[in-house]
Amino acid sequence: MEMIIKVLFIVIFFAIMVGVGIYCRKQATNVNGFVLGNRNVGPWLTAFAFGTSYFSAVIFVGYAGQFGWKYGMASTWIGIGNAFIGSLLAWNVLGRRTRVMTQHIDSATMPDFFFKRFNSKALRIAASMIVFVFLIPYTASLYNGLSRLFEMAFHIDYTYCVIAMAVLTGIYVIIGGYMATAINDFIQGIIMLFGIVAVICAVMMSKGGITEAIAQLSQQSIETASGTTLNGAFTSFLGPDFFGLFGVIILTSLGTWGLPQMVQKFYAIKSEKSISTGTIVSTIFALIVAGGCYFLGGFGRIFSTQELVDANGFDSIIPSMLENLSPYIIGIVVILVLSASMSTLSSLVLTSGATITLDFISPIFSKKGNLLKEKSKMRCMRWLIVFFIAISAVIAIVQAKSSVTFIAQLMGISWGALAGAFLAPFLYGLYMKRTSKLAVWTSFILGVGIMIADMACNFTGHIFINKYFTSPINAGMLAMVLGLILVPLISLIKPAKDKERVEEIFSCYNEKVTVTSKQSISED
Repeated sequence: MEMIIKVLFIVIFFAIMVGVGIYCRKQATNVNGFVLGNRNVGPWLTAFAFGTSYFSAVIFVGYAGQFGWKYGMASTWIGIGNAFIGSLLAWNVLGRRTRVMTQHIDSATMPDFFFKRFNSKALRIAASMIVFVFLIPYTASLYNGLSRLFEMAFHIDYTYCVIAMAVLTGIYVIIGGYMATAINDFIQGIIMLFGIVAVICAVMMSKGGITEAIAQLSQQSIETASGTTLNGAFTSFLGPDFFGLFGVIILTSLGTWGLPQMVQKFYAIKSEKSISTGTIVSTIFALIVAGGCYFLGGFGRIFSTQELVDANGFDSIIPSMLENLSPYIIGIVVILVLSASMSTLSSLVLTSGATITLDFISPIFSKKGNLLKEKSKMRCMRWLIVFFIAISAVIAIVQAKSSVTFIAQLMGISWGALAGAFLAPFLYGLYMKRTSKLAVWTSFILGVGIMIADMACNFTGHIFINKYFTSPINAGMLAMVLGLILVPLISLIKPAKDKERVEEIFSCYNEKVTVTSKQSISED
C-alpha cells in the first residue's frame, strides 16, 4: 500500500507535466515563441519560472546537506541571501533594463546580447562555448540529487530514475518550449512551497518539535584549528565559520545574476506589472523554499554522524532525515525534489539548445551564405535539447556509479565559471556606456581560468592560492568579485570606441511611455 501511494504521486505528476507540454505546443511554432514565449509571459509565471530555475535537488539534497552540516542553523542565512540578493535585488537591478535593452537590440540569448551590445561576433562564439561546456556538469548535478531519495523511497536503481526524468522533461520542453516550461514551473513551484513546509514540520516533529530539535543541536560540539572545543556553535547566529558561510552566500546569491538560464527569464517579461509582481513573488518564494531547505539542513547533525558522512558523503544527510517518515511525507518529498529538479533541468536544456543553435550554428551557416530557415532552427534546437539531456544523464549515471565528486562541488564549478565570466560584463553592459570589449574578454578569461585552475589543483592535490579557495564555491566568489572590479577599471582606461552605436543602444532607456496615475503622479 505504501509503495502504491508513492507510485501514484509520481504518475499523476508526470501526466500533468506532459499534458502541459501538449497544451502549449501551439505557442512553440517559431523561434521567438519557443525560446521566449513571444515575450508575453505574465507576472506570476515569470516569477515562478525564475524561482524554480533557481532552486533544484542540488539545493535540497546537496547544498542543504553539506552546508547545513558545516554551519548548522546559520546556513539559513544562505536562503535569506538567495531571497534578498539573488531575487529581490536581481529583479530591481536587472529586470527592467534587461527586458528593455534585449528587446531593443532584438536579443534572445546572453551570447547574442554580448554580440549586439559590444559588436563582436567572437564574443558571441566564446560565450556560447562557455555556456555549452559549463551547463553540462550543472545539468548532470540535478539528477544526482535524486539518487539517494529514490533509492530510499522506491528501492530501485538510480539509472532508471535518471532515464525517466530525462525522457519526460525532454517531451514537454521539446513539444511546448518556453511557455510549457513556464506553466510547469508554476505548478512545480506551488508543490515546492507546500512541500518544504510539510517536510520541515514532519522532520521537526520526529524530534519532539523545533524547540527540542534546537536543544539537541546545541549539544553538538566542534573543535577549532587551535584545538579549542566549541559548544553550541551550530545554533549560534553566524555559525562556526562565518567566512566560509559568506562565500557560499555570495556565490549562490550574486552568482545568479550571471547565469544565462536565470537572466533569460527577464527577456520574456510581458509588462511593467510583471516586474513589480515578479519581484515580490520570487522573493517570497525564495525565502520560503531556500530558507526552508537550508534551515532543515542545519539540523543534519542530530540525524547523522561524522562516521556516516565520511562513508556516504554529504548527499546522504537529507535522506537520513526523511527515511523514517510516513509514506505520504516521503511521497511529497519525492515530488518536491522532482519538481525542483525538472524545472531547473528544463530551463537549462532550453537555454543550452537555444544558445548553441542561435549563437553558434546559425552564424556558421550565415558565413557560408546559407541562412538557416525558421523550421531548420527549430529542428536544430530540439535535437540539441535531446543531446543535452542525454549527455547530462550519462554523466550523472557515471558520476553516481563512480562517486567522483559531491553535488555541491559539481554545481560550484559550473556556477563559478558562468557567473565569473558573465556577471560583470552583463551588469555593466546594461548600465555603463564605456564598457569595452577588452573588459568583457578579461572577465571571460578570468572567470573560466580561475575555475579551471581551481579544478586542476584539486585534481592534482595542490592548493589554489590558499586553503580558503580550495573550495570551488570560494573560487567562484573570487572570480565574480574580480570581474566586478576589473571590468569598470579596464573600461575607464580603455573605453568603448563606437560611441554613436552605443548611444543608439542606450536610447531605448529614454523612450517615452504613457502610464496611469496609479503608477506615476502627474506634475500638473
